[in-house]
Amino acid sequence: MLSNWNIRFWEYDYFAPNWLWLLTLVPVTLFILYALENSRKGDVKYSRSTEDQQSIASRSIHLLRQALLFTYGIIAVLLIIAMAKPYHWSQHDDFNTDFKDGIDIILAMDVSLSMMAQDFQPNRLEASKKVAKEFVDGRTGDRIGLVVYAGEAYTACPATLDYTILKEQIDKISGDRIEGGTAIGTGLGTAVTRLRNDSIASKVIILLTDGSNNSGEITPLEAAELAKAKNIRVYTIGVGRNGTAPSPVITPFGVQYQNMTVEIDEVTLMKIAEITNGQYFRATDNKSLQAIYKEIEQLEKRKMEDQHYKSEPPSNPQAFLNWAFVLSIIVWGINHLVFRHSE
Repeated sequence: MLSNWNIRFWEYDYFAPNWLWLLTLVPVTLFILYALENSRKGDVKYSRSTEDQQSIASRSIHLLRQALLFTYGIIAVLLIIAMAKPYHWSQHDDFNTDFKDGIDIILAMDVSLSMMAQDFQPNRLEASKKVAKEFVDGRTGDRIGLVVYAGEAYTACPATLDYTILKEQIDKISGDRIEGGTAIGTGLGTAVTRLRNDSIASKVIILLTDGSNNSGEITPLEAAELAKAKNIRVYTIGVGRNGTAPSPVITPFGVQYQNMTVEIDEVTLMKIAEITNGQYFRATDNKSLQAIYKEIEQLEKRKMEDQHYKSEPPSNPQAFLNWAFVLSIIVWGINHLVFRHSE
């Protein structure tokens, strides 16, 4: 393989560059060896004058000995570079899109009473659940969890690779057994706590709501700062068509539907996305909500591909070791064939 013989060291990066300081010793060592070589006494005594010896000396042998010393230096340089753990971007697999390491995703879904509005079919909540399950089916190797919130929040499913259980929990969620209101900050904060603190490279929250924050002890922007501190990207989705929508209203005669103005705090949702390097989306019907989840899915896949490409490839000192081995064989051969001593 050609890359295993590429020793253009200026094209490499190094995991352990401190070893390269040893290169400063190579010329000093070569100078000492050269001085010793010139002062070395011969193995056979010769009675004639120095001038006579020089007149019959072989110039080629002298140059060969100097070349050997230089070769020792090259071998030392190659071994030092190998110890510095070089790696080369051209040896990185550009086309490896294996996402087996996966990412962590938390779906934070608003289940407040207004999510029963019927501008989506059959309503916002059921449409959101359906699209969320489709999103889960489109992921591979990601740990996905579910946080449900209204006036308070709880974890309906911790991040898991068992998508069957996750989708069962998505099917079960409703706002029947949770305090009323819309605590976006609490929902986001709870989702943040459910994501791991380990070295996993990508952590994502998809926050879906149809209203504005009106309860909870933590504000949405405070929760966004917590997400940013943990390097979590938040995609926010505002659900509800423009204008009015048939929305449930609690009356003395039970829940009745009336046309209510759709009020989504888009400014806050945009700010959350901006703080966390995410993106804000507005869904006005089932089709647009489905398209948003597909776009998020593609965004995350591209980010993982980019991240995989930008990740540092494994060190590959093989080329430098190969050349060091070849030069060592050559030096060994010259020493034993050209400069061998009779017993």
